[in-house]
Amino acid sequence: MAQDKYTAVWVSHSSMGDFLKCPRLYYLHNVYKDPKTKNKIAIVTPHMSLGIAVHEVLEGLGDIPANERMNIDLLARLEEEWQKVTGKKGGFLSEEEENGFKERGIAMIKNVIKDPRFLVNKRIKLPREVMNPNFFLSDDHNIILNGLVDWIEYLPDDTLHIIDFKTGKNEEQEASLQLPIYLLLCNKLQKRKVTKASYWYLENDKMVEKELPDADTAYRDVLEMAIKVKEARAKNEFNCPKGNYKKETGEGGCIHCRPYELILNHDSRAEFVGQGMFKQDMYIIKKEL
Repeated sequence: MAQDKYTAVWVSHSSMGDFLKCPRLYYLHNVYKDPKTKNKIAIVTPHMSLGIAVHEVLEGLGDIPANERMNIDLLARLEEEWQKVTGKKGGFLSEEEENGFKERGIAMIKNVIKDPRFLVNKRIKLPREVMNPNFFLSDDHNIILNGLVDWIEYLPDDTLHIIDFKTGKNEEQEASLQLPIYLLLCNKLQKRKVTKASYWYLENDKMVEKELPDADTAYRDVLEMAIKVKEARAKNEFNCPKGNYKKETGEGGCIHCRPYELILNHDSRAEFVGQGMFKQDMYIIKKEL
């Protein structure tokens, strides 16, 4: 099959993660568009906003020469980024809730200032234009893999170290496809060898080095999941494992897809708060489900 980015199925760590949680969630978050606005829909949460603000501060350092990065006032940068997610547009339902998450972000940035680790070393970026770095994972299946690696450190032996910033309290699961996807992107889009991979848990300032997956195994696992996503799209079959939500009874759906069902059904618990950076219609869920 000829390569065609317009008809290809695009997959990423986040979209395939949605599919693994619940196919119905995948559909509502990655495929469905509001008939009136023609936009996709998304739910904003405090955890997501905390992650966005901290990532923007740290990833932005990559645009500054290595020997000047720590001359930047990172706490002031965080304040600038926080203004983009403050209030309901960041998923915060009270000032108290927002202050708690903001204090967590400040603590993370202070940890970085105290010990910037690899942030003062040379880094590389994968090539990108409008979209995140991407390549055809499979010509035969017309599937494109895309993703954005948080940081790629250039090591003195001319190899690379992949780092992912973690702002949550839970550690990444061993079965996660994140590292396999990052490895595939790096192997395809640049020539140096990846020899190291780590997660940086910013809240407790813990670096966890991870064993690099075998490249062939990574390709097999990622492609297998990507094909499942494509097949579901082809059949238009996106069912929740716990049974799809029924508006008439208010029953059905799981913790992952149910919040999106509230948006579709104009439930009073779902409140529109504006457009996201990728023109999604953003909502908050105001009460426990």
